[in-house]
Amino acid sequence: MQSPPPIVRPDDLALLASHLAHAPRIALDTEFLRERTYYAELALIQLADTERVALLDPLADLDRAQIAAVLNRPGQCKVLHAARQDVEVLLPWTGTPLAPILDTQIAAGLCGYGAQVGYGELVAKELGVVLDKGQTRTDWTRRPLSAAQLAYAADDVRYLLPLAAQLEQKLAQLGRTDWLAEELAGLTDPALYRVDPAAAWQRFKGMEALPPPEQLRLRALAAWREERAVLRNLPRGWVLTDDAARIIARAVPKTLDDLSRLDVMAPGAVEKLGPLLLAALAATADQPTDGIVQRMEGRPDPVERERQKRLTDAAKGVATTLGLAPELVATQRDLRRLLRGEAVTAVFTGWRLSHLLEPLSSAGAA
Repeated sequence: MQSPPPIVRPDDLALLASHLAHAPRIALDTEFLRERTYYAELALIQLADTERVALLDPLADLDRAQIAAVLNRPGQCKVLHAARQDVEVLLPWTGTPLAPILDTQIAAGLCGYGAQVGYGELVAKELGVVLDKGQTRTDWTRRPLSAAQLAYAADDVRYLLPLAAQLEQKLAQLGRTDWLAEELAGLTDPALYRVDPAAAWQRFKGMEALPPPEQLRLRALAAWREERAVLRNLPRGWVLTDDAARIIARAVPKTLDDLSRLDVMAPGAVEKLGPLLLAALAATADQPTDGIVQRMEGRPDPVERERQKRLTDAAKGVATTLGLAPELVATQRDLRRLLRGEAVTAVFTGWRLSHLLEPLSSAGAA
């Protein structure tokens, strides 16, 4: 199917805005590049209603405010697949998270598909259309875009509205329309997209197996790295790799020579970034470790293993009864929180709590 050329002129964007003004919902997708920057480079915006598909070129001379007006129209539902990344990528243009939203990946999960079901798979199974996914790894910032790229981009929104309608019908038949509303509510919360350097340590796995002072140092390095990455708009790993951060937190270098001898940073980076890094590290020396929990990794004892099995089996039983993927009902992180003594009502809310409270409580959860 032939795809429209990208919109690059303000007059054409104004015509599109007028056309979309009265549509109750629009399909939306983005193409972007995130390999060399902290913030994604928006390269294409795809839009569709029931009558046409349009491609906007954000690299052209288009007014951001004009694009924001199209995307932020009050009350107009935006239909996306795996919406979180697109909402985040569009934030510099929209100024606020898109709302209201319908995410077909979330809707499909509640219909019984896997948690991360792809758009192409859904379109094939629900609509009987096989999409060409050959442009998945293309560089969308290069111009001009090829006919194959434009066709791929257009297909990413061409089928979203009928797909959403079909999934909504299934959810209504299952009595899960309210479930979908619960799941979607968090996507419009600005806090979801807010950069918090103090929470950057949560990206590191196995933190709680480290001694509390080392955890403090790794938290400080993670926050320092996040701040530098944001300031310079660079990928985190270009500032400091995860492995380097772990080695530095364990070795506790005091001087630039100490840092250099670890051989985890380029000499130029040690000279340029080393003083600030060492200062962030040194600041943790006098910080209290109260509240920093150390839990040694390894095989749990027989009692813990039995409790873990009971909780896992109970959650899987609920998932089987509901016809849902287990990870949509309760993640491993959720179950670990229960194993550590948190109450079921503190971990789960809404439809999950109503289905899980009794089974998990009977299985030994608090």
